[in-house]
Amino acid sequence: MSKPLRIAMVAGEPSGDVLAAGMVGELKRLYPDAIIEGIGGPNMQAQGFHSLFDMETLSVMGLVEVLSHLPAILKVKKALLAHFSNNPPDIFVGIDAPDFNLRVEKELKAKGIKTIHYVSPTIWAWREKRVHKIAKAAGRVLGLFPFEQQVYDKYDVPYTFVGHTMADSIALTPDQQASRKTLNLPIDKAVLAVLPGSRRGEVDTLLPIFIKTMEKIAAQRPDVEFVIPAANTHRLEQINGMLKEANNVSERLPIHVTEGTSRDAMIASDVILLASGTATLEAMLCKRPMVVAYKLSPITYKIMQRLYKAPFFALPNLLANEALVPELLQDDVNPDTLSQQALTYFGSDNTDLISRFTDLHHTLKCNADKTAAQAVVEELFA
Repeated sequence: MSKPLRIAMVAGEPSGDVLAAGMVGELKRLYPDAIIEGIGGPNMQAQGFHSLFDMETLSVMGLVEVLSHLPAILKVKKALLAHFSNNPPDIFVGIDAPDFNLRVEKELKAKGIKTIHYVSPTIWAWREKRVHKIAKAAGRVLGLFPFEQQVYDKYDVPYTFVGHTMADSIALTPDQQASRKTLNLPIDKAVLAVLPGSRRGEVDTLLPIFIKTMEKIAAQRPDVEFVIPAANTHRLEQINGMLKEANNVSERLPIHVTEGTSRDAMIASDVILLASGTATLEAMLCKRPMVVAYKLSPITYKIMQRLYKAPFFALPNLLANEALVPELLQDDVNPDTLSQQALTYFGSDNTDLISRFTDLHHTLKCNADKTAAQAVVEELFA
């Protein structure tokens, strides 16, 4: 080629950063001179990606919660579009974050730039007609889950199932002892991994409840150790500050706070208590029983009650199309219910659940990084 490929990407949160990193690596392997830039986190940057803005600006969730961050988000969008107008990429790949990325994709597509959206919005769960908006923005959708194909086929929108990169990178039988050694956790103790989310708002909402849950569990099972993996430095500072504010609970309970080690924390654990989201998929792939919790603002929750049509919200349950793990919302997210659910796992034979998780793991194990990179290449030269 006469000049290096220019590939633009935007990942709006840590899960997207993890998802896209392997694809960036594959594209760099195929085209070492390619310029791959936009917005991404440390995992993408480690593969040679250049981030123009801090990804933290976009890591906001909730219909109402986004409003307070809207000026900063719009400022980033304007600057990003200006950069890509002055330096047109050969293709743009939006990784998840549909509220932001589909708008960017639509504007770039109107300028004649090829576009891909990586991770299907949850049109199978609510507002199916959004597929028309997606079709106007993206030339192709890359999806993580096999059940999405039928929705896109129904509307004749190009879709490629690529599987999930985490299913490729996590062993079918993870090594619990190795992860405990990595995190300096005792081999002979019961361990609960606690993941209150990767966004500031999630941690603000859920961690105080999770702290009280840990206290209740410790009162009944003094042998349980707790590990809280912070998604990044921002969350590490936030979590440590909140633990200190909670009467220095980390001095009273065996709580280990780490940074960037969520997978090892999950594998090291016996049970996981976590916020709903991509982390529930990772917990399933790590083959650990889990209790899934989420709290939305009252207004957001009322809106979602009217619009959300899927029978479940936790990814393991959605993939299995049955209630494999407890999923708790709003008022059910309280220390009594959460501790009871978690303690039940500690005292149970979870063999059947782990077997179901393993079956689902096989379904998603499709060499996603290479498949996604190949789809980008195909779209580039179509």
